[in-house]
Amino acid sequence: MTKNTTKTAAIAAGTMLFDDWFDPIEDTVRERVRGVIETIMEEELDATLSRPRYGRRKAAGSIADAAPSVGSRHGHRTRMLTGTFGKTEIAVPRARIKGEDGKTNEWKCKSLRAYQRRTKQAEALIAGAYLSGTNTRRVRRALSAVFKGAVGKDVVSRTWRKVKGDWDAWNARSLKDEPIVRLILDGTVVRVRLDKKATSISLLVALGVREDGQKVLLAVKNMGGESEAAWRALLDDLVKRGLKTPELVIVDGAPGLDAALAVLWSDVAIQRCTVHKHRNLLAHAPERLHEEISNDYKDMIYADTKQEIATKRTAFIRKWRLKCKAVAASLEEAGDKLFTFTRFPKSQWKSIRTSNAIERLHEEFKRRIKTQTVLPSAETAAMLFWALLASGQITMRKVDGWQSLAEKPSDQIIDLAA
Repeated sequence: MTKNTTKTAAIAAGTMLFDDWFDPIEDTVRERVRGVIETIMEEELDATLSRPRYGRRKAAGSIADAAPSVGSRHGHRTRMLTGTFGKTEIAVPRARIKGEDGKTNEWKCKSLRAYQRRTKQAEALIAGAYLSGTNTRRVRRALSAVFKGAVGKDVVSRTWRKVKGDWDAWNARSLKDEPIVRLILDGTVVRVRLDKKATSISLLVALGVREDGQKVLLAVKNMGGESEAAWRALLDDLVKRGLKTPELVIVDGAPGLDAALAVLWSDVAIQRCTVHKHRNLLAHAPERLHEEISNDYKDMIYADTKQEIATKRTAFIRKWRLKCKAVAASLEEAGDKLFTFTRFPKSQWKSIRTSNAIERLHEEFKRRIKTQTVLPSAETAAMLFWALLASGQITMRKVDGWQSLAEKPSDQIIDLAA
């Protein structure tokens, strides 16, 4: 048997694939970047001292508005800086500046912040790679050609934590000027690490629809479950930040959410998600009846007119009271909230019938975290959900039938007599 020595030779040589790819353009640009960065800092210090290196300070009378700062240079210090141009060592000028109190302080460069090791564009690139579905360990391999191995999993984690400032500002932003006419509320389950153990938690998500039909994320929070108190806390926070009472709320039918809405917005129209109700009906029947139930249910829900829907609902209940009483009881439990969409223009029925808009976000979010079986914390899970939208990794289009959102719904509901 012939022995394969290819891998052994590569390891012995200490090289990996792409390591010996030479690009004179890249190498030349990266070499010149160092000089450009150092020139920027030197010019900034020249302006502060009002004189170039080895030069004399200008007379105070020649400077407009105020006399220049008085100080002196005292050498350079080296610093490693990583940018989209790669990793480079630069010489940062140092100086002592005399203050108004007569004391001298170390000059602080505005172009390069204290302790800065990466440019903002480099951090944006790292965070973008992480958000696109790469876990912290794989980002280093994905970006090694750009950063020359300068990015490890700890760097990715620290860069990601810098997003928290934007996350906190987003959570505290005012909703007073948001023209929200419709709310879609739902929860999703994710696994996070709590007390060093993998635990399933519920993220509560609130999606709004503006007057122009554009969907927008309003809130995503870990409230410890989907109880009435949890949903009430989320809704109270939205109201506190200025959210106006919506015309319609689309829900999945969870008891806790229904109870919270009944207390807060008792007069707002509620639409129960028809997809969730379909699942409930199937859960109340043996598997051999699932296909028949699905056919009858879809014929009813997707009928062309309000009258036809009412007729098929009556027929559905009468039929299934005899064949499987639990199925009929489950449909009756939803009442008229399952058919609220019939009060609106038909062009809107598709977008109102279900909470699919938020379900699709859940699916994309779970696809993104597939590379991470367990997330570090509950807050990380909520922040990641938001960041996927805020960074444009996930985009949302307008709802179907948005052109008729200005039309008022009718007060007539379907006939529930059966």
